[in-house]
Amino acid sequence: MKKAVIATGGKQYLVSEGETLQVELLKSDQKSVKFQPLLVTDGEKVLIGKPLVEGAELVAEIIEPDLKADKVTAIRYKAKKRVHKLHGHRQHYTKIKISKITT
Repeated sequence: MKKAVIATGGKQYLVSEGETLQVELLKSDQKSVKFQPLLVTDGEKVLIGKPLVEGAELVAEIIEPDLKADKVTAIRYKAKKRVHKLHGHRQHYTKIKISKITT
């Protein structure tokens, strides 16, 4: 089973073929996205990139292009001063499925 480490959205993910995951929003109009991995392993052989593995490529299908996470709220409150402020945020995600990892 091949595994790879990819970097997207300022984060790194350890993925394998057939796996689905949510990553930061990808601005792509196509149905598939290509990543260049940082590390690739097949159980016996490990390829480490400096910083990327030369000749290796990871192809992923976009399942849902724009998802929203649950709302996160933050409250600023000062007792006895009649001061309160409420902030909300919903992070945008893209759901992808890893199709194949080539070396």
